[in-house]
Amino acid sequence: MIIALAVAMGSLASAGTESSASSTVSEEPPRFDFALETAYLFGAVNPPANYEISANFLTARVRWGDYLERAGFFRGYNQVYLSFLAEPIIRGIENHYFGMNLGLRYNFVRPGSRIVPYFSGGLGLGFIDSQPERFGGQGQDFTFNVLSAAGLSYQFSDRFSGQLGVLYQHLSNAGQTDPNPSLNLFGPQVGFTLSF
Repeated sequence: MIIALAVAMGSLASAGTESSASSTVSEEPPRFDFALETAYLFGAVNPPANYEISANFLTARVRWGDYLERAGFFRGYNQVYLSFLAEPIIRGIENHYFGMNLGLRYNFVRPGSRIVPYFSGGLGLGFIDSQPERFGGQGQDFTFNVLSAAGLSYQFSDRFSGQLGVLYQHLSNAGQTDPNPSLNLFGPQVGFTLSF
């Protein structure tokens, strides 16, 4: 569903920009962003069981800090973000995870370029349908999460952009149960953003 919506939004954005393909996008950073993001994550770093998770995020971002006058690699701007997570577990012991994550994102802006590299990281909490009676199952429903992502954003227009990157996610209850197997997951991520 997210992919279908993103493709439709991309078609509208490209149709609106075909007539002005030669024009450049504004370098003024957006004040607000709303994004639909999805990733397919694989368990790694000696997980107790094989996991594959479809991670879907609805994310709101607010600009916080503008460094476009800065020269060199770190020219860009900060954003604070809040993501809501809905994650069906395609393969693994549990069936689903729901949560939220609060963090920071830095966008590396190159003069005159539509491509914007980014890096983000945040902490959050959520609930998994734990299966403590099964070997390798999570010990309780309540968990913490850590998200970290890096990738490239492409500005189709001043208001619409697409992202392609890599996501790392860690799920754990911080030792509230013993054992606490936790999950470490990596995978590709794609997103589409509307800016204001």
